[in-house]
This record gives sequence, structure tokens and C-alpha cells, in this order.
Amino acid sequence: MARVVILGAGVAGHTAALHLRRWLGKEHDVVVVTPNSTWNWIPSNIWVGVGKMPESKVVFPLAPIYRRKGIEFHQAFATTIFPEGTAEDSSPQVEIRSSLPAEKGRTERLAYDYLINATGPKLNFGATEGLGPEGNSLSVCTASHATQTAREFEALIERLASGRRQTVVIGTGHGMCTCEGAAFEYAFNVEHELRERGVRDKAELVYLTNEYELGDFGVGGMSFTQQGFTTSSKTWTESLFREREVRAITGAHVQKVDPGVIHYEHLDGTEHTQDFDFAMLLPPFRGAGLTAYDREGADITDTLFAPSGFLKVDADYSGKPYEQWSAEDWPTTYANPTYPNIFAPGIAFAPPHPISVPRTSPNGTVITPAPPRTGMPSGIQARTVASTIRDRIEKGADARPHTASMARMGAACVASAGTGMRRGSAAAMTMFPVVPDRVAYPLTGRDTKGTSGEIGLAGHWIKAALHYLFLYKAKARPLWFLIPE
Repeated sequence: MARVVILGAGVAGHTAALHLRRWLGKEHDVVVVTPNSTWNWIPSNIWVGVGKMPESKVVFPLAPIYRRKGIEFHQAFATTIFPEGTAEDSSPQVEIRSSLPAEKGRTERLAYDYLINATGPKLNFGATEGLGPEGNSLSVCTASHATQTAREFEALIERLASGRRQTVVIGTGHGMCTCEGAAFEYAFNVEHELRERGVRDKAELVYLTNEYELGDFGVGGMSFTQQGFTTSSKTWTESLFREREVRAITGAHVQKVDPGVIHYEHLDGTEHTQDFDFAMLLPPFRGAGLTAYDREGADITDTLFAPSGFLKVDADYSGKPYEQWSAEDWPTTYANPTYPNIFAPGIAFAPPHPISVPRTSPNGTVITPAPPRTGMPSGIQARTVASTIRDRIEKGADARPHTASMARMGAACVASAGTGMRRGSAAAMTMFPVVPDRVAYPLTGRDTKGTSGEIGLAGHWIKAALHYLFLYKAKARPLWFLIPE
């Protein structure tokens, strides 16, 4: 009998758990540990944040799903990994702390044969003074954050309707943020809703981002070739900003958020302020803060985790100059090189370097988007890791690992630019590969046949369809596994 413990129940963890339970016999245990009682389809939080969808439509309880599928469920935080076991018990194990109100603080240890760290990110609002819902800005990172933001958005609409001019700032709250796409989506959903509510003329909309230029999205930008003409995602995105009259501030690191005032440093080293009446700023990410100890009790956290708190996997962490990096430096199996029975798909793995060109201000401030690893790549990586574990359980520890490098993987992104079955729109983008390969595709780093971008009403229909498809899949409804990651 084998025991697989999965830390986290987001896209990666939940996907891995469902596939493993589908593949493995009942004599094997599949265990999920997550502090949350619900699963959240995060891409639709942007619609919650403008009041177009209730929170209940983007979450559902996990316990009934896991009970139905025969998955052991612990509502708890993972705190410490003992990959070699302890002096008293040689079984690899992980310590967890209950997050249930009736059991708050209770700890226990779970033995494992295979461990999947799919904790995703810690929302590091503390990296910027005054950032976040407990500070002076808003968020759509969780369903509850989005609900709070929707209330504030409705108050903004009321102020605008009364004739008061308002400044709305949306973007990233730190120079090393990722998920610029979510900020882009929320900005244009806000812009769309202001137009629909007849108050757009009273609002100044500002997009504040750590991207060097619009259309970077943390992937170094893209080139789209259509009907023989090639255009950059920069040009493509800038045209949308001009069309919707959204003012962009690029290359910005937010230093502090005071009530009604954002303080930021620009890439040129100058410092500025931006007033606001409504601000939604995304935080940077960190690892979940797990620690690790060897059998003798020595701290080996640095062996398992990068300084960012994300798990080290089969990537090149040598720190060579960005210009020397290649596609082969990105991970393929997502296994830790020291403890190969520990895996980290999705956001939980430490990327070897940025995808976007790294940039630093004259003051030494890093202002570069971190690599995105959410959505489609997370699901693909999770299924890949689950496939490897399945084969090693069924065929033996020497079974060949499955692979899914982001430098060999395509991805599709549908970024909403306003909801509505007749008046909505979305930017539908594809790229292949996610991490540019300058050897295979010397012109742009990506295959022009697999990299494209279009915006329009059809994109919104796709976005809406994906919302319902992936909720169906996550609820493990009949034939859920036929829906691709």
C-alpha cells in the first residue's frame, strides 16, 4: 500500500488528487491537506469583484467531493516536512496544524510515501506597507476579497453617479509581482462596467504595473502573426488602452500605500505619488512558509526550498546571467533533486529565472514580473506529477518520470475585458511555448503558428464556457477527466 499526501487544493493540488484517486486502487491512500474548506475558481473572481457574479458561483465545499471520491481530507495548514522521518520513526512525514475553529492549533503528523507540495502562493501583502484589504487597497485574489471589493466598487459607482469625479487605480502592488493578467482583466472589467452604468466620463482609470511595457504579462511579451503581418503584444495591448482611455504607468514598484495615495518608484529611479479614490493592487507571492528537518533534527529548509519559499525542483538554480539561460534550464518532472518522492507542480515550484528580461532601478530595486505558473500550466504539471507517482506505485520506483516543461508547453489564456453575453469581450491569447526557446524559434522564441491574440465578444463566450466547464471538472462530475487541464 502507498500513501500520497497532497498539500493544497487549488488547481494543481485538486487536479492531482482527483487523477490519483481515479487511477489508484482502494488499497492506496490519497490524502489532501488544505486550510480552506472550499475550492475557488480564481479566474472568475474578477467578475465577483465588479458585482457581476456572487461569491457562491465561484466556490464550492471540498469535503463532500473528497468524501464521495474516497479521498482523505484534512482542513489544516502544513507546517513542517520531515523527508527522512525522525530518530523515532523513519517514515517520511509532514506535520500539519488544524485550521478548524473547534481544533485550532491542534497538530498531527501524516506519514507519506509521496508528497506533492501544491500549496500555491502566500499572498505577500506585507511586502508593501499599507497594501491589501487590511491596509489601504483592495484585492480580488480570493473570493472573499473579491466580495469586499465589489462592495467598495458599488460605493464608487454611487459617488460617480452623484457627480463626484473619482480616480481608480488598478495594477500590481510591488516590483516583483506576477499575475499581471489578473490586473489587466480587472481593469477592463471595471472600465466596461463604468460604461454600462453610464458613469465612465466621471472616472479617471489608471493602470499601474511593474511590467517594462504593456503586453509583457510576465512572459516577455509575445508576437502575433496573422494574415502575413506580425504585431507585438505591446502594440496590441497599447491599442486597447488607447481605445478604452486607460492611462498606464509601467515599470513601477509600489513602495507604500497610504489612504488615498500610492507611493511608487519608477525604473529610472525617480519617486512619484498617485492619488486614488479606489485602488485594487495585486500582491507579490511567496512560498507557503514550510520548514524542513532531517532525521537528526537539523534544519534543512534551504535544501528543499529557495529563498522565496518555493520548492526546489529539477531546474538549474546556478544563478548564471539571464543572457545565458536556455529552455533546458526549466524543470520537467517537478521532483526535488534531493528527495525525489517530493514534487511541486504549479506556483509551488521555484522558477530558475524570470521569463521577462530582469530590470533593476538605479537605486537597486528589482522591478521585474515574476514568471506566471497558474491556470493551464498548473493543471498540466499536476497531472504529469500524478502520472509519475501512479507509475512508480504500480511499476516500481524506477519507472520513467512523465515530463511537462514550460519550455515545451503551450498555454491558452482568455482575459476578460468586460462581461455580458451580447456586450462583453475578452482577449483570447495562446502561446507556444510558455518559456521562449531561442534555439528552436530564433526569431521570437515562440512558434508563430501557436502564438496568437484576438479580442472580441467570442472571447467572452469562451471565458464564460470555461467557468462552467472547470467548475464541472473540479466537482468531479461524470466524465470530468475528459475536460483537458
